[in-house]
Amino acid sequence: MDLSQAEPVTLRDAALPTGGTGAGAATVELAAKLVDLQKDYHLGEHVVRALRGVSIDFPVGDYVAIMGSSGSGKSTMLNLLGALDRPTRGTYILAGNDVSEMDDDELSEVRNRLIGFVFQSYNLIPQYTVLENIQVPLHYRSGQRRITSEDNDRCYELARRVGLTERMDHRPFQLSGGQQQRVAIARALVNNPEIILADEPTGNLDSQTESEIMELMAELNLEGRTIILVTHENSVARRAKRQIIMKDGVIARYGLFDAAHESK
Repeated sequence: MDLSQAEPVTLRDAALPTGGTGAGAATVELAAKLVDLQKDYHLGEHVVRALRGVSIDFPVGDYVAIMGSSGSGKSTMLNLLGALDRPTRGTYILAGNDVSEMDDDELSEVRNRLIGFVFQSYNLIPQYTVLENIQVPLHYRSGQRRITSEDNDRCYELARRVGLTERMDHRPFQLSGGQQQRVAIARALVNNPEIILADEPTGNLDSQTESEIMELMAELNLEGRTIILVTHENSVARRAKRQIIMKDGVIARYGLFDAAHESK
């Protein structure tokens, strides 16, 4: 398929569940919804249109891989989904709330309560132990910043789940890349978020560790969490329920297909 000839599409074009309201349409609970989302960056006198109008629904329990070449808009879309940036135009509905109307404090609360982040570079605090890194989001909870015994129990349970029970006192430099990513996943889960956003979560890992991390992602999705990840790896994209191909700031193609073929 020649993606340069592709037209922007909406979710109605795919044989996938949507939140449509037309005749016969099933009501689907949405984790997130983008409506004509646009993002411009001003670089001196030049305007870069990073997103040119993206409309798509993410049902609760979705598992989506976003792919595309550098500059296609995939990372911009992930940043907007994570409420790390604001759209220039358009609407972003997260858990039924219009993110574009929130102030900075409300955005911070939404990020901490509803979204767990996993990054390619792990983003761990080097002087903190595994336990302390997992605890970080707990310090930013609205109205409660003291770590309780129940919080610690949850942190230990998450560490057990990702296979790090024996490493709780270790610091990031004492861990392998795969172990650091496991810490990042446990940290992303500590506030029990509804959505996991992952930016190249296996980009720095060998193939065996990649497989282990993606098994964890699959387990989280089976629990009902919505997973949205950006990846360049076809082996990672194939594990998702559907794939989105970004090109020139729009969705060029999405659905259920062979990511290795369609991303060319």
